[in-house]
Amino acid sequence: MQDYLELVDWSGRCLREDKRGAIDEQLPPVLDRLQIDPRHWLYLNRNFESRFKCLVGAAHSVRNACQQLGKRWAQGTHDCERYLSPPITS
Repeated sequence: MQDYLELVDWSGRCLREDKRGAIDEQLPPVLDRLQIDPRHWLYLNRNFESRFKCLVGAAHSVRNACQQLGKRWAQGTHDCERYLSPPITS
């Protein structure tokens, strides 16, 4: 999976800048930009449907969406916090 993501990232960097889907060569790799640990990404690929039932994303985004939708909570928010939220820095 890591090799696949690197291949997709590399391919996007090879596309022309004036075309949709081009990735700026100055940008770091995709998982670094999303602040997702590669081990977490692999786990989620194998277990996505069992871990999430509705909303998925950084925990703060899921909480905001719940509030806007009038939902009290979304199943899988804890996993969003664990696997998809940027680390807390001081």
